[in-house]
Amino acid sequence: MQFKKYTKQRNGSIQGLRSFKDTLPKNIKRVINKKGHIYSETINNWKYIVGENLFDVCYPKSFKNSNRFGVSTLYIMVRRGHEVDLEYSKKEIVDKMNSFFGYTVVEKLKFNSFDDENNFFSKKKDQKNNVTNSRFKKKIDDVKNEKIKKSLLELTKVFKQK
Repeated sequence: MQFKKYTKQRNGSIQGLRSFKDTLPKNIKRVINKKGHIYSETINNWKYIVGENLFDVCYPKSFKNSNRFGVSTLYIMVRRGHEVDLEYSKKEIVDKMNSFFGYTVVEKLKFNSFDDENNFFSKKKDQKNNVTNSRFKKKIDDVKNEKIKKSLLELTKVFKQK
């Protein structure tokens, strides 16, 4: 095995297979180490942290780590109408999260409310029946091969369903 020097991301590396962790840039590793662990563990154990009742009406949106200017904050999305319930249990959630991790992870909670999911789906049903918008429709019509044109139209239908 040959050793490489003068690489940007690592001081000394071995040529051949590397682990995924070693291939990531230093900046991304830093973000994963700081924020990714806390946020992913919070999502995995959210039902335990907030309880059965609040689990159905809220979920963690993002986590902002503490720095010199501010404290560590967890942003939570709450279904409209249930903000008061979450506000009353705010201290319990912070205490449970800090006891779960074993140290002071979260000092502050911020809530963002959202409408019920049914409203979002009703807006999508009101859209046009046309699968592709006019800009792409013109480009697809300019294609001379019929098989390619047909497959592009089917592809837009699949994207529309998702």
